[in-house]
Amino acid sequence: MRPVIGITCYVEPAAYTVWEMTAALLPYDYVRHVERAGGQPVILPPAGEPATLTGRLDGLILAGGGDIDPARYAANPLPTTTYIRKFRDDAEFGLVRAALAGGLPFLGICRGLQVLNVALGGTLHQHIPDVVGHTGHSPAPGTFGRLPVRLSPELAKIYESDEITPAHYHHQSIDRLADGLTVTATAYDGTIEAVQLNERTTAVQWHPEADEDGRLFDDFVARIRLGWPDTGDPARESGLASGQVP
Repeated sequence: MRPVIGITCYVEPAAYTVWEMTAALLPYDYVRHVERAGGQPVILPPAGEPATLTGRLDGLILAGGGDIDPARYAANPLPTTTYIRKFRDDAEFGLVRAALAGGLPFLGICRGLQVLNVALGGTLHQHIPDVVGHTGHSPAPGTFGRLPVRLSPELAKIYESDEITPAHYHHQSIDRLADGLTVTATAYDGTIEAVQLNERTTAVQWHPEADEDGRLFDDFVARIRLGWPDTGDPARESGLASGQVP
């Protein structure tokens, strides 16, 4: 059976075929990589009580998106802080806390890393160019930057290299690292590019879904497969073991 991987998504105005309306949407590359890695992707909109779903998932991916409300880390918003969606903050902070409490395998991507850090008590730089003096992490609207990132031995095993040049699209990053998090990748300008809480909880600041190389997704799904039946709630584990679909 394929492990069920929940992926958070945007809620934004969108145009498709003949329609223009508010939509729950996600870049399809997330779905493609999870499916190719052997997982069953399920998109999680920020509606209802998403945190109640964690017991029905085998893994959770917090996807990229707009900026977190700075009030969550006791800061005032700068003019450069944009696309705040408080309803999405509410849903995703609840999801993270429920995932951590239940030991659910977790992968944060871009905004997902920032949510993890803030949820655990850390803070953010609201505009990286003001800190590092360049715009390489987000060179232009809708354009990924390519900056080298140095990897910890744990990530280097996944990528079979101690340095990669992934796709970046973020103008914010970790300022004060939350207690319990370990830095596992940095850019050459000192920007924190990946963190780990434990074996099941990791996050990267870059966008692995934007590359054909899906090593991070492969590793995430493979670890979940190897961890069965030690994931999810007992009822779900029983159903998976017997081949029943929940």
